Amino acid sequence: MILNPKFPLYLPGVENSNNDNVSIIGASLREDVTILGYFVSGNGGLEIKVQNKYATKEYTSFSDILKKFIQDNQLQNVKRLGMAVPGPVLDGKSSPARLGWNLDVEEYARDFGFEKVDMLNDLEASAYGMALLEDNDLEAIYTSGHLEKGNVAVLAPGNGLGEAGYFFDGKYLRPFATEGGHSEFSPRTNVEVEFYQFLNNIYGIVSWENVLSKSGLFNIYRFLRDVKRHPEPEWLGERLTQGNFVEELYKAAIEENVLICRIALDTFLEFLAREANNLTLKLKATGGLLIAGDIPQMIAEYIDKAKFYEKFKISDKMEEMLKNTPIYLVKQNHTALNGIALYTAYYQV
Repeated sequence: MILNPKFPLYLPGVENSNNDNVSIIGASLREDVTILGYFVSGNGGLEIKVQNKYATKEYTSFSDILKKFIQDNQLQNVKRLGMAVPGPVLDGKSSPARLGWNLDVEEYARDFGFEKVDMLNDLEASAYGMALLEDNDLEAIYTSGHLEKGNVAVLAPGNGLGEAGYFFDGKYLRPFATEGGHSEFSPRTNVEVEFYQFLNNIYGIVSWENVLSKSGLFNIYRFLRDVKRHPEPEWLGERLTQGNFVEELYKAAIEENVLICRIALDTFLEFLAREANNLTLKLKATGGLLIAGDIPQMIAEYIDKAKFYEKFKISDKMEEMLKNTPIYLVKQNHTALNGIALYTAYYQV
């Protein structure tokens, strides 16, 4: 995997030959599945030798998964470890609520003998990984310029709502994490006020993550069903509870043309366009907006690009800036794993 020149990332260690031919374990920790890869650095890029998936909830700690990966692949003397985690990282420590684990880079360096251990928020890691994407991994929703000419925003709805950005320093893009998904959701219409009140009774504080995530899509659906009384076909309820909710809802919308499912998807995409607008304005992301995450990838064929763009650029005074912001859908879903390995290989000189 070689760096894409369209993403001029700040990676000062690329020029240091001491970072070539270094063995690295990269790990993307998620609520459902944790993915680990064994990488070797070289020529400013990475070669992945092996990749395994583990059911996160079957293990009591990340150390247990890491031991299993090392044993499964008979790895020895691995030099570095990089971890992408679904939560904030402070001073090399993180306690992601969705994992229920306390993570500490010093512990893994001590217990496993790594010379270097890095840990990043998963969307910050994804931002690094996007520098390894090829052009066909990006699908334009709207394009009007070049990604590298300004700050870039990253929005990723999946199990949670990830938000990150790239600061453009005039030469390089520098990824950074945010916890913007936990900022408060604000309704715009009378129906949305009803939806807010519905969620307020459940959560108290209503965050954008309560709207733009897998559980958020379920919240939209059950509001339509239970409050607005849109009919749910008898066969659908069982399918939604027994299968993958997002997949089953999408299938019912596309294949069965079930109205409540189509309205749920339309509502989700309208909220996605609105929060994309919010994030772009807050980061002054004139360089572009990247939409990643499991849900947009899963429903990509349903997205009406022109309609999304029209909803995205609505603003009180900033439409001129927003209408010229390029928007891309990221089609690759291992950017966090690749990104944390890239960061661990080359961020430090």
